[in-house]
Amino acid sequence: MSKVESATVGAPPAGADRRLVFVAAVACGAIVANLYYAQPLVDLIAAGLGLDPATASSVVALTQVGYGVGLLLVAPLVDLTESRRLLTVTLLAAALALALTAAAPSGGWFFAGSFLIGVGSVAAQMLLPIVASAAPEEKRGEVVGTVMSGLLFGILLSRPFSSVLADVAGWRAVFAASAAFMVLIAFVVRAAVPSRRPEGGMGYGAFLASMPKLLARHGVLRRRAGYQAAMFAVFSLFWTAAPMRLIDAYGFSHSLVGLFALAGATGALVAPWAGKLADRGLTYPGTLAALVMASVGFAVAGADGWLGLAGLLFGAVVVDVGVQINMILGQRAIYGLDAEARGRLNGLYVAILFLGGAAGSTLVSPLMTSFGWPGVAAVGAILPLIAFAFAAFDRGAD
Repeated sequence: MSKVESATVGAPPAGADRRLVFVAAVACGAIVANLYYAQPLVDLIAAGLGLDPATASSVVALTQVGYGVGLLLVAPLVDLTESRRLLTVTLLAAALALALTAAAPSGGWFFAGSFLIGVGSVAAQMLLPIVASAAPEEKRGEVVGTVMSGLLFGILLSRPFSSVLADVAGWRAVFAASAAFMVLIAFVVRAAVPSRRPEGGMGYGAFLASMPKLLARHGVLRRRAGYQAAMFAVFSLFWTAAPMRLIDAYGFSHSLVGLFALAGATGALVAPWAGKLADRGLTYPGTLAALVMASVGFAVAGADGWLGLAGLLFGAVVVDVGVQINMILGQRAIYGLDAEARGRLNGLYVAILFLGGAAGSTLVSPLMTSFGWPGVAAVGAILPLIAFAFAAFDRGAD
């Protein structure tokens, strides 16, 4: 047992383990939802603050930038700082950022709050390695998958929640309600999470400098992050371009597009099953299957000209399932590399896959302009096959 794992105070009984996993799943979903509340509210926010809609739309990117900064500079602190105190401070900071955004008198204050919301929301990526460390080795994949399912449902439900509440009480109420919820989550998490006291002795500068060394040392981390970066690029390609396709080709309203997006719930449902797959030592075949699924799903979606809406729906389900299976398999693999560096490993993994997602989103506009939906679908089908070509040589290396 590592020094970090042995520092977990009072190993809880099985019932407490289940409560911890449940609390972590709900908390992760609620925290990550903060990143997406603003997406359907851009027009309302622009009108309320006197902003140009194009300027207001940058809030989504700004929140994601804050999240990326937090992944590299804040989330890895779970390897350096006592877990309960770190989570409490980070969640209360997120609550303050949300309150600032709710009360913002101008665009500048709103953008500052949005950036800080992203930074504070990395508390979800602190919880994952903490809960993974508390889980027995033979159940770690299942636990990670269960917590991830909560996170994915949070993403899924965030947009309809913010849309409905904004219609009833205005857009500021969305951020105010979430601020109050983060305070509640902070106290619940503090009571549920075991105290984890990593071995000290490393300064923050040396701590950050260790992250590139971890990336260089662990080939499994590089491979898994590379595979998931490709898959997250596919995910972003699909969910950025598919709404355009639904509106242009099928006359969908924004509400109908939102209902179509509920197909993404399938990915959340398979997350615990994917974790069990990894626990049984089936990471290699599971990875190959997930990559093929994403490729096939996008290819079928690209054939909607003759398959119709059913092709797009099939693609949405299969792409999401493939992406989420690969995500869980990757996290299960990297959490087994170094118990004392799980926070840093997770921060690197998620930061790299977010770069893939950003690349996928960036490709949509030029692909749609030059080649239309078939061009997007072709790239979306090819990217997982490129990852498959590399993964095929990884037998025995996770």
